[in-house]
Amino acid sequence: MFERLKADFVLNFIESDRWLMILKGVVATLEITAVALIIGVVIGVLVAAVRSTYDKNGEDMKRRGGASYKLLSFANLICRIYLTVIRGTPTVVQLLIAYFIIFAASTNDIGVAMFAFGINSGAYVAEIIRGGIMAIDEGQFEAGRSLGLNYFMTMRYVVVPQVVKNVLPALFNEFIVLIKETSVAGYIGVEDLTKMGDLIRSRTYSAFMPLFAVALIYLILVMGLTALDTRLERRLRQNER
Repeated sequence: MFERLKADFVLNFIESDRWLMILKGVVATLEITAVALIIGVVIGVLVAAVRSTYDKNGEDMKRRGGASYKLLSFANLICRIYLTVIRGTPTVVQLLIAYFIIFAASTNDIGVAMFAFGINSGAYVAEIIRGGIMAIDEGQFEAGRSLGLNYFMTMRYVVVPQVVKNVLPALFNEFIVLIKETSVAGYIGVEDLTKMGDLIRSRTYSAFMPLFAVALIYLILVMGLTALDTRLERRLRQNER
């Protein structure tokens, strides 16, 4: 049994330096995830800011009227359409649309994947952050205004620090989901971790070892992020004391 596993390991990873394929796949997966997360956070913050501002101040602005309410209302409508479309369609379909339609002339497969996953992640990050903002007691906003701060200064100095602490676990969970979602990047030819494992399987005709290795690496990445999340949460709790 042991000799068979050893021979299978040598066949899949040692011969022809196939372990380098796995390493290349890990790097590609982490690159896509990191850039997509940055894009997602930027989009998520902007969308959450628009949505939460409309939810909290929309009625007051409507009574006052003016161009500012119309602009905010239009921006909120665009954000709602974006959230509905992105959250209502499969990630892999969005990836294929980005590759074969939006960026049909592009040869940068990894760049297209980063864009597609970033747009997808932005919708979920937006709702996470918006939920965190809406969960803050209204008294916090009133306290900021009583100190002479306007709405945006209150958000920056009073609300956002509390929101970051509250939504951190959910954001890390989204990061974990994003890492696993990138496994479909192979649909557009990206040589990510999953794709490389499948390529090794196709060359060695051995499915167990390469696919088990891919699963194990994903598990290690997720466990590492989970441990980092736990440490950050513990440090935030200590800072509250």
